[in-house]
Amino acid sequence: MQNVLVSGGGIAGTAVAHWLARRGFAPTVVELAPAPRSGGQAVDIRGVALDVIERTGVTEPVHAARTRMRGMSVLDADGTELHRSEEATYSSGRLDNGDVELLRGDLMEILHDRTPAGVEFVHGDSVTSLYEDTRGVHVTFAHGQPRTFDLVVGADGLHSRVRRLAFGPEVEFLHPLGTHVAIFAADNFLGLEDWQLWQRDGDAGYGIYPVRGNTELRIVFGWGSDAPAERDPEAARTIVAERMAALSWETPRLLDALHRSTDFYADVMAQIHLDSWSVGRTVLLGDAGYCASPLSGQGTSLALVGAYVLAQELERAREAGADHRAALGSYERRMRPFVTLNQALATENPGGPAAEESVERAKNAIDLDAA
Repeated sequence: MQNVLVSGGGIAGTAVAHWLARRGFAPTVVELAPAPRSGGQAVDIRGVALDVIERTGVTEPVHAARTRMRGMSVLDADGTELHRSEEATYSSGRLDNGDVELLRGDLMEILHDRTPAGVEFVHGDSVTSLYEDTRGVHVTFAHGQPRTFDLVVGADGLHSRVRRLAFGPEVEFLHPLGTHVAIFAADNFLGLEDWQLWQRDGDAGYGIYPVRGNTELRIVFGWGSDAPAERDPEAARTIVAERMAALSWETPRLLDALHRSTDFYADVMAQIHLDSWSVGRTVLLGDAGYCASPLSGQGTSLALVGAYVLAQELERAREAGADHRAALGSYERRMRPFVTLNQALATENPGGPAAEESVERAKNAIDLDAA
């Protein structure tokens, strides 16, 4: 068990490649994007995931890249402040704890820059088929030559192609939470200084926060809907504009920024639930196997911890003379309770954040060194 294909070059895929290489495996990361993705919203690293960051050796750059929010204001539909907090924000929770919030793109750059030299990255390609026999998993790609691997890790997100190829159609595992979200970047035309704004009217609303030294904004639109995600970007922009039209205040300027954005992303808020995260020599990691949704605030932490535990169990199995089945079984046994508690954060308080006590319990609910 030496050659490992990792499908997906996001946080989960890059992190597991890092740990596999450090533990003596030979990982290859295949990523559809032509280069490491630089965009995205602010993400949180909490609890035991901070221990993974420390063991990765990137605590200093992660802390240097963190956001510096002073608080937030909650507005009504007309932009009138209803209340404010200098103790917590909706995006990162309490401001006085040890958790870290930073941009997804910044975390990606930090992880990618510190990936060991033994990791092979293949950008601009994707997996098209998987066939397993006694020699390993035979993989074909959209552009590259077929190759055979000892193990395949699907770390390719909510709409994982590896999951579909190895486990079945997405509809069997994706559980929508009744909410859609759209995220994009804009210049800081509101002049916000380390302060978040949140507005909501009925089942539609948005959050706005400054990043990169208050030079940019990240704008997050959210609305209630049971419809499937619209995959066409322009059609999705139209849906967002229609759902936000009832809000006043700065909404026209925000929608103008929406239509001019170059990094627009929209999707359904959903979780992934499977009875098993592995089949044969193929295993799922992060959102591909157990997405908790951004509503949990724990997607990044689950990816980082899952990557560490998976690589750890593969090394333990190799040292014990066991095969992949022992490693993947131990990975799932250890991660399941942690995932269950963190997925519950997204559904504990519909329309609002989970209780602080629940977050504290969930973010620390695994021992990185347990057998």
